[in-house]
Amino acid sequence: MEGLIPLVNRLQDAFAALGQSCLLDLPQIAVVGGQSAGKSSVLENCVSRDFLPRGSGIVTRRPLVLQLITAKTEYAEFLHCKGRKFTDFDEVRQEIEVETDRITGVNKGISSIPINLRIYSPHVLSLTLIDLPGITKVPVGDQPPDIEQQIRDMIMQFISRENCLILAVTPANTDLANSDALKLAKEVDPQGLRTIGVITKLDLMDEGTDAREILENKLLPLRRGYIGVVNRSQKDIDGKKDIKAALLAERKFFLSHPAYRHMADRMGTPYLQKVLNQQLTNHIRDTLPAFRSKLQSQLLSIEHEVEVYKNFRPEDPTRKTKALLQMVQQFSVDFEKRIEGSGDQVDTLELSGGAKINRIFHERFPFELVKMEFNEKELRREISYAIKNIHGIRQVLPGLFTPDMAFEAIVKKQIVKLKGPCLKSVDLVMQELINTVKKCTKKLATYPRLCEETERIVAGYIREREEKTKDQVLLLIDIQVSYINTNHEDFIGFANAQQRSSQVNKSAVGNQVIRKGWLTINNIGIMKGGSKEYWFVLTAESLSWYKDDE
Repeated sequence: MEGLIPLVNRLQDAFAALGQSCLLDLPQIAVVGGQSAGKSSVLENCVSRDFLPRGSGIVTRRPLVLQLITAKTEYAEFLHCKGRKFTDFDEVRQEIEVETDRITGVNKGISSIPINLRIYSPHVLSLTLIDLPGITKVPVGDQPPDIEQQIRDMIMQFISRENCLILAVTPANTDLANSDALKLAKEVDPQGLRTIGVITKLDLMDEGTDAREILENKLLPLRRGYIGVVNRSQKDIDGKKDIKAALLAERKFFLSHPAYRHMADRMGTPYLQKVLNQQLTNHIRDTLPAFRSKLQSQLLSIEHEVEVYKNFRPEDPTRKTKALLQMVQQFSVDFEKRIEGSGDQVDTLELSGGAKINRIFHERFPFELVKMEFNEKELRREISYAIKNIHGIRQVLPGLFTPDMAFEAIVKKQIVKLKGPCLKSVDLVMQELINTVKKCTKKLATYPRLCEETERIVAGYIREREEKTKDQVLLLIDIQVSYINTNHEDFIGFANAQQRSSQVNKSAVGNQVIRKGWLTINNIGIMKGGSKEYWFVLTAESLSWYKDDE
């Protein structure tokens, strides 16, 4: 059992060296509390050394993974300074400050990249704690306005993991219901199953008040309970009061205080250290089976992935060719899916690919046709000039048919105007095809040269087809211009136009209802029985009557 905490420590170091957590949720204890709640003093009391940076505002600006290891000699090691042993703990403090500033800058910025510190000492029990930045409300210096949210997100990143025990540090001289640490802990651990409460500054409570109910786990109960500690005051720290003397004073405080005398053996920093060691060991033991299962599962997955590359020879030309063909084929499939439509990877933000081209054909092109300028006055003038120019020196007689040549000249001029909208639609379709090519080549971004060449070749081919498409469109328009088929059924001609116009007018009038309503008929011979009401409908062509209005 004694080897469990060192085992997890080695895993933490290994993952930190890799720069990732390997998606494994390691058993650990995270220290959470507001600014000036006494977190640093609790950790220093556990080590019996002054080694943490102090000052106003946010002092802890990066997570500190503190690994305490029982040993005969006393020294410290940083993971980023391998091979260097620190025996002077003032140098440890300076190294933490320098390493913090290296990542976050000197203006109170924060970072979630941890600092790994290992302390060997005969005065500690094997234990691993993660000291997190204190919860703050107001940004200082060059801190961003959302510094509170950034710190909260960083803390939640650690304590939301199921295998993380939460050491919630709260000063006794504030209302426990307003504790920032307990509030965050309750969000991720509503039952209080993995939260350990630490109450600091018991000696600073107002006279006549005490935290007995809290420490007896009656006010806001936690399954793992509360432990009270008395830290050094700022005056003691400035006066370099020895931590060993402070621990003796803490012991004396609990033994002499009437509210805490009966529980003195369950209070103080030594007891806290012992409890944390026991709790972490038990926690590792409880989570070890699931942890081992997950680790083995990931190991099998990685071994399977490695097996694929077991006989991999980077210089083998056949492998390169195969990989190239697979990527080009995938590009082709992606392009076809984007144009033809597909159920996977649907874009819900905007139209693209085939859907946008469909929109160009069915909405944009008709819109461009409607937008074509049509000046009726100008058209009448053109018709007049065309008729006169066709007759030349001869007098134009009113009432006669419009010359075919004049008609064709006017119609051809209108047909030619279709070239603009048609060519514009071709340009829009071509642009969308090139955009689709660019989206499909994003998957080839790992190979910039291949990506660039694929885009260049396919876009060049599309532009070649663009010229041929435009030629075909212009040819179709020229075909329409070259011959006006006046025998087509849609072409009604002048005489038929007059006839159809009169039929339409007559039909419109015939269908027009002039009046309708109830009418009483009196003393008609064929209708015996006197008067009777009928529903009459009078139109331009007929008068009808009915039994009722249905």
